[in-house]
Amino acid sequence: MVGAAALVMIAASVAILRSPAAFPFALGVIVMSAVNILKIYLLERTVKATAGKGSIDEGKNYIRLQYLLRYFITGVVLLIIGVLYVIDRIPEAFAWGAVFGIFTMQISLMIVRHMKFEEEDE
Repeated sequence: MVGAAALVMIAASVAILRSPAAFPFALGVIVMSAVNILKIYLLERTVKATAGKGSIDEGKNYIRLQYLLRYFITGVVLLIIGVLYVIDRIPEAFAWGAVFGIFTMQISLMIVRHMKFEEEDE
């Protein structure tokens, strides 16, 4: 679903920009979507690992640590993109694509929730 959200963003950027600037924007969206897919994988791993934890406190601490790790990964990627933009190694459209790409996980989550609610109504 993250990939589908990314494709919609890329298609919208191509339709709106109609210029070569759409390519760096698309790359930014793809990079952050890949980071989001990694974060979903890490979240799945966290859920599976906490199911086997003995005490509740031990599980809570593990979940908090993994939560911080996922957002640290996002921060590091955004920091690298920001530094590369400041030193003129990447175009502005790439940086904006990365910012928009952050939201692919949230958009896909809303779509999945909406699909689940429709199934329950039937």
